[in-house]
Amino acid sequence: MKDYIEAKKRAEVSVGESVRIIRELQNLSQSELSQLTGIPQSTLSAIEHDKINLGVERAKVLARALKCHPAVLVFPGWDVSLEIAA
Repeated sequence: MKDYIEAKKRAEVSVGESVRIIRELQNLSQSELSQLTGIPQSTLSAIEHDKINLGVERAKVLARALKCHPAVLVFPGWDVSLEIAA
């Protein structure tokens, strides 16, 4: 495990906030994202307000629609760059 590099937290962002930020950066409304994903708008709102958990399957669906890796949604604020220690 000597090659293990611990990820560093870069920002205090909740999972819901990350979904909202990425959605807004792509100029999508919750209704538009709902149409793209099949996830009800009310569920998207609850996710963005951290009222319900995102979950793995929804993370995959949202990531596909938002054109990002699911880890960006599930682990917001973490530096997950892949650097190998020499």
